Amino acid sequence: MVRSFYKRGYGMADLDHDVPITSETIFHVASISKQFTAAAILLLAQDGKLSLDDEVHKYINELPDFGSPITVRHLIHHTSGLRDQWALLGLAGWRYSLDLITDDDVMELMTHQKELNFKPGEKHVYCNTGYTLLAQIVKRVSGQSFREFTTIRIFEPLGMRSTHFRDDHAEIVKHIAYGYEQGKGRNVYRLSVTNFDTVGATSLLTTVEDLAHWDENFYHPRVGGAALVAQQLQRGKLNSGKDLDYAFGLAHGMYRGLATVDHGGADAGYRADLLRFPQQQFSVACLCNQAETNPGELARKVADIYLADQFKEPPPARVEPSAKPVAVPDERLAQYAGLYWREDDERALRILHKDGNCFCRSPRKSAWNCLR
Repeated sequence: MVRSFYKRGYGMADLDHDVPITSETIFHVASISKQFTAAAILLLAQDGKLSLDDEVHKYINELPDFGSPITVRHLIHHTSGLRDQWALLGLAGWRYSLDLITDDDVMELMTHQKELNFKPGEKHVYCNTGYTLLAQIVKRVSGQSFREFTTIRIFEPLGMRSTHFRDDHAEIVKHIAYGYEQGKGRNVYRLSVTNFDTVGATSLLTTVEDLAHWDENFYHPRVGGAALVAQQLQRGKLNSGKDLDYAFGLAHGMYRGLATVDHGGADAGYRADLLRFPQQQFSVACLCNQAETNPGELARKVADIYLADQFKEPPPARVEPSAKPVAVPDERLAQYAGLYWREDDERALRILHKDGNCFCRSPRKSAWNCLR
């Protein structure tokens, strides 16, 4: 089967110099990185250099002994119980996207943790720390930097010439899109870029054209063969035996009655989504450089058009908010200011009271969002 491709760029990659976005523009794609990190681990497993059921301590001996073994598989499926690096960095005083964050910073925090959020395998809670550790394992097992290993074993064989893991924040990257967020006033934007020297959970730079090469590998495998593709789609499992929707840096789902494989990404002003309909062999890669954009929604709107005659269910109805705004005394609003812990996903959330409003910010956002 010959697959066809449609590629197009919209908007501006660089507002300072009026550089437009094209299909060759390079984007930071945040957590789309994770499927490549998982693939690197699987390639090493194919090489016989590690097992998915190895304890993480075998490769990262400086990680504390939490009393329960954490395996490589736990890291992949977000079932390790480790605390998320972005939450820990925020609690420790790091200013997201302003202070330089390195692999060493993440490792320093993890080596001083005293306990886990839960016993490994008991819950599934999305955890970036696990994928930073996976990249460290690739580095230590292969004897190469994570960037070198993924370039040689994945990107070059697939012809992904504009793709690499950025492990040097000061590196000059030609044709890159800068991230932006909404400023004060209409059509006012502020620069919002990453400041990372940490890889694995994030930091992949790529283009929509290169992601099409990666997508093709799921239908006609060249890197890792059919075995790697099958493993990447294998769902995780909890200790209870419950199957997860999360696989190897990929999430299984449904949209309008059709099966999907998907993963998004969000860092600073960057938003990205890579959505696949495997049975229809149709995929959409949507890379954006404005924080307020929802690429997952945009990708599904493209699918609505292309797969219109194949969907089994109508489009999801748009739900209008039913709640009406009410006036709240300023002294009452002030009571809600503080640092909160969300037990459902084991994350911190800070609420600030200022000028008669409450604002919230999660550890991975550089701007405060007004709660109205």
